[in-house]
This record gives sequence, structure tokens and C-alpha cells, in this order.
Amino acid sequence: MAAYVRSAPGTYLWLAVLFVTTVALHHMSPRVEEEFLRQRSTNIHELSSHPVRVLITSAMWIDGGHWLPYAVLYTAFHAQAERWLGTARWLAVCVAAHVLATLASEGALLQAIRRGVAPLSAADTLDIGVSYALAGVVAVLAYRIAAPWRYAYLAVVLTVYAVPFVLSPTFTDFGHLISVLIGLGCYPLTRSRGKAWNPKETLAALRS
Repeated sequence: MAAYVRSAPGTYLWLAVLFVTTVALHHMSPRVEEEFLRQRSTNIHELSSHPVRVLITSAMWIDGGHWLPYAVLYTAFHAQAERWLGTARWLAVCVAAHVLATLASEGALLQAIRRGVAPLSAADTLDIGVSYALAGVVAVLAYRIAAPWRYAYLAVVLTVYAVPFVLSPTFTDFGHLISVLIGLGCYPLTRSRGKAWNPKETLAALRS
């Protein structure tokens, strides 16, 4: 277990930070927590005033306060991607998905406010979390899987992220879909990272 954690240091350092910040949130009253998180949110108001600060700090907190599911997701996706791509390339995917999807979704929200489709109060909407980076990494992992299994994986990923946007679109759903497209666009970072994983070969090895 220790060797596995050391093989993905960025993933588990990030998880450790999320654990500490989640514990801190549990010691705040609901009113204090909401205001505290709003100041670290990538909403339109904070992005226009402190863009770099909130883009960084928003990725250090979990909205909802449940850390364990993220520990599972980080192990299943982030750790796999970091071990495969290396820490620098994995981090590049995370940053690209988090930053670009945030700017795209908040930019779309700003246009909606200007057109009168969304209320002016939406500029202060709470927007924190790590889901955009996670969606980007989930998508880039498609290149880790050999065809034709890759296409089945992609179908599941697109279903998970596209269906909510189609059925009842929100700006967060839009951000998630953009994150997936960004992750797929990171294909150049996956070149020369070794042979793609073939589930059929793994099953054959287990049976032998």
C-alpha cells in the first residue's frame, strides 16, 4: 500500500489536503462555512477580483463534506493517471481541465446574466470542488485502454457526463462536459507512455 501511494505522490498529497480541509469545515457552523467557501469560490464575482487565488483555493475544498468517496475516486482515476503519465503530465491535465472548464462555465453564466436568462445573484453562486479536474482525468484515461475496449469506456464516460447536461442542463454540467473534452484533447501528453492496457490480456493472464 505504501509503495502504491508513493507511486502517485501528487494524488495522495491532494487527498491529504482535502482531508484536512474537510475536517476543518466540519468544525464550522453552516453560516460561517457558506461565507468561508464563498470567498474561495470560482464564481464570477471572485474570479473578477482574485482569479489566480480562487482558481487554486477552490480545488482545495469539497462541497458537501464527504471525503471518503473522493478517496475512492482519486485512487481509481487520479492515481492511475499519475502513475501512467507521470506527475507533471497528470498535473497538466488536472490544471487544464479545472481552469479552462471553470472559465468556460462561468463565462457562459456571465452571458446568461447579461441576457437576463440568469439572475444577477448568480454571480455569487458557490462554486468550489475538484470535479472538473476529475472529469478531465477520467477522460484522458481512455487513451490508457486498448481498442476496442477504449470505445466502450468512452461511451460510459460520455453517458455519465453528457446525459445530465442534455436532460436538465446547468452551468456545472456544462463545465463537466467541457472538462471531458479537454481531457480528450490532452492526447499529445499520452504519447510515448507505453503500451495501452488490454483487459483481454489481463483476463488471460489471470486464468493461466
